[in-house]
Amino acid sequence: MSHSITLGASARLVAACAIACGCLWAATRPVQQFQAKELLLAGYATGLSERTPGQAHNASLAASSLNGSVIPPGGDFSFNHTVKSWTHERGYVKAPVSYEGELIKAYGGGVCQTSTTLYNAALLAGLGIPERHPHVMAPHYVLAGRDAAVAQYDVDLRLHNPYPFPVRIESVSNDATLSVRIYGSGNPHQTIRLETQRIATVQPQHLTRVMSVTHGSDHRPYVRNPGMIGCRVMTYRIFCQNGKEVKREFLGDDSYAAMDRVVQDFEVPPGI
Repeated sequence: MSHSITLGASARLVAACAIACGCLWAATRPVQQFQAKELLLAGYATGLSERTPGQAHNASLAASSLNGSVIPPGGDFSFNHTVKSWTHERGYVKAPVSYEGELIKAYGGGVCQTSTTLYNAALLAGLGIPERHPHVMAPHYVLAGRDAAVAQYDVDLRLHNPYPFPVRIESVSNDATLSVRIYGSGNPHQTIRLETQRIATVQPQHLTRVMSVTHGSDHRPYVRNPGMIGCRVMTYRIFCQNGKEVKREFLGDDSYAAMDRVVQDFEVPPGI
């Protein structure tokens, strides 16, 4: 489940998708606990309850590195430069990541949820996106077309502040959610919503892998990978003023491969 806060008075994004949805709130309230004139430009949240403990840990650790970052007027921001490497030495653990169509464990698994949450908050806040990459396979925690994959050192998420005032990133997490909010000292006086169009759907294959073992009493078939539907989507960012659309920005045409469902089975070779 994902939630979002965006510019303007009252707008709601309803996404007909079983894996994620977003809701928009007004974003012109002063943030009293920070600066008296600081306004909430936008925010977005994704769920952690269905992630593994390792993924949730890594996502939260990356979020703590983002928290408090300031992008100056006309300035740029790099996720990789800010978060730095997600290694064991920096407190990250091995957790599931998608690699060549299957889930494997690697240091930093779950960090992409943080970059994705930041990406959606940045879109709704009206920030520019000089660099963003989709995953090979669509993640479960956000709508397809709304993800932002990162990898050290050449797959980054970069943001640009188009405003004449600095913006500040607040990134926090708890056991259930990871949330990113973006604050600024000015009010752009606009409402932003996101629109996703699904162009095609790709069904996964159902595969069975058989491993030879010396005895069969302790080996039972199990689902090694549950599989995932692939798709192609087109995503737009829509700017509105006084309830009227004033600009429609094309964000991307993204294709996500299907992840095959894999069942692991075992056999005892003849003669053993």
